[in-house]
Amino acid sequence: MRIGLFTETYTPYISGLVTSVVMLKNALEKEGHEVYVVTANLDSFKYDWNPEERILKIPGLPTGIYDSRLTSIYPIKAVNRIKSWKLDVIHSQTEFAIGTFARLLAKQYNIPLVHTYHTMYEDYIHYITKGYFNKSSKKLVEYLTRFYCETTATELIVPTNKIYKLFIEKYKYKKNIHIIPTGIEVERFYQEKAIDSNTNELRKTIGLSKKDFVILFVGRLAEEKNVEFLIDAQKKLSDKHNNIKLIIVGDGPDKEKYEMYSKSLGLENNVIFTGKASWEDMPYYYHVTTVFATASKTETQGLTVIEAMAASKVPVCMRDEAFQSMVTEDLNGLFFETEEEYIEKILFLYDNKKELQYLDKQARIQAEHYGSKNYADRALEVYNRAIIEKQAEARFGIFSKISKKIKEWFS
Repeated sequence: MRIGLFTETYTPYISGLVTSVVMLKNALEKEGHEVYVVTANLDSFKYDWNPEERILKIPGLPTGIYDSRLTSIYPIKAVNRIKSWKLDVIHSQTEFAIGTFARLLAKQYNIPLVHTYHTMYEDYIHYITKGYFNKSSKKLVEYLTRFYCETTATELIVPTNKIYKLFIEKYKYKKNIHIIPTGIEVERFYQEKAIDSNTNELRKTIGLSKKDFVILFVGRLAEEKNVEFLIDAQKKLSDKHNNIKLIIVGDGPDKEKYEMYSKSLGLENNVIFTGKASWEDMPYYYHVTTVFATASKTETQGLTVIEAMAASKVPVCMRDEAFQSMVTEDLNGLFFETEEEYIEKILFLYDNKKELQYLDKQARIQAEHYGSKNYADRALEVYNRAIIEKQAEARFGIFSKISKKIKEWFS
């Protein structure tokens, strides 16, 4: 099968979306499929075609939302290239310019379009509105989401039941919805795959000792990730045990604000900001830590939780449906709703090493369900369904036209 993956961002940039697309491409290719990627060029205003990797990058202007760019809606140079691929299916991963491009191509060349909805855009609207017209802007986001997903997509994929309920209950979506949790290359994070010297070198670089109890957060440093919650709680944790450290891996618009806030609380030695980590180094950040924590309530799934579990690190998560689909409380992870509960859970793990080891082991077992092959196989099922749906639509379309002509003749 010839498959086109259309995504706003791609490597070398790091995000949950990029991880998902890279994993899907690799897994599909391992099964013998021909996979092409169409993405925005975030580095220059040039077209960049890599025939070996089958990656086409289209130039565009920054939108201010993550690393997305506003590309030309119908760049002829790219159209001619993509047309030559003779795609069997298009799988769009974005609703922005690249997603619109995917929709237009699918319509013009009668290619089935599968779409994965990755982001709860209503939680990110403040980046554009700056606090003004939030209500009307959210209604606009709802309208555009429904238009893109229902009017143009042949089949829709969502990663969790949380998003499924959003489309059914709020958006009143009528077409097929497939719940497929996004997979990752879980093997990459296994502890037995780690090179000990690399782990020790990273621990030394960050400034950790083996006696430290290390909490890890990985993600975008922005309001919706609720990082300030972890910093506030860290003050109380450090007051109880000075060897409890919080490592924050990532970058974002609020990074400087969080750094200053940590200093104001006297946490220079207990909250460590590492900035972005490379794709190759990311597993080692999990291996130098004790537990993974997130207080975010805006995730559609939370791939970093799966990464942590694959690395045999117990996740301690804000109670949210996005995490409850993969974490079972007291079996392979812990949940909290308040700062008091979060501190209680962390101190419980600090004081109970055997319980921590049990949860770590179960986390690894659970992560194995999110392997890339399983995700690719389920995506292929949706692709085949989309192709059949498109073929049926074409057949019925012909009958509809004939029926219309007959009615015109006898009217």
